[in-house]
Amino acid sequence: MTQQVEGKRVAILATHGFEESELAVPKAKLQQQGIVVHVVSPEAKGIKAWAGNDWGDTYDVDVALDDVSEHDYHALVLPGGLFNPDALRQDEKALSFVNAFFQAHKPVAAICHAPWILINAGVVEGRRLTSYPSVEQDLRNAGADWVDEQVVVDNGLVTSRKPDDLDIFCHKLVEEIHEGRHEKQHA
Repeated sequence: MTQQVEGKRVAILATHGFEESELAVPKAKLQQQGIVVHVVSPEAKGIKAWAGNDWGDTYDVDVALDDVSEHDYHALVLPGGLFNPDALRQDEKALSFVNAFFQAHKPVAAICHAPWILINAGVVEGRRLTSYPSVEQDLRNAGADWVDEQVVVDNGLVTSRKPDDLDIFCHKLVEEIHEGRHEKQHA
């Protein structure tokens, strides 16, 4: 599969307080496949990770959110954590960026609390997905079909519950990138 995804471009949208493993692991696994990965953020410089119970490392921002569009990428990854998705779900530019991937039928992957962003972007109604358990009711209230599974794939939308699910999350994400656009991926 490496040859079919090599050279594709993926954006990881994050800000301060993202769960460190949920950015670092997908980034590394995608790069191992020959995929170009950019950390995109409303912040112009570095963003600080949350690692377990305390602040983690600072990660470089490759491209400011103001300087990109979904046209620049083949797929989007949304890491979780508590602070990161809570901040991004209140950022209109971030929500427009996320929504544009759905409008263009491109793969989107969200893990842990990141589906909060999807709720505010207006893209979960009628979709089957999973998340961290505390987000279940929010997703149900937004019209999603929530299930408790390691990974759920619904027409280009990949979701997982927590860092323990990262291996299968990344595997399914690469599959969806390989498949390309999904006409049933919608906002």
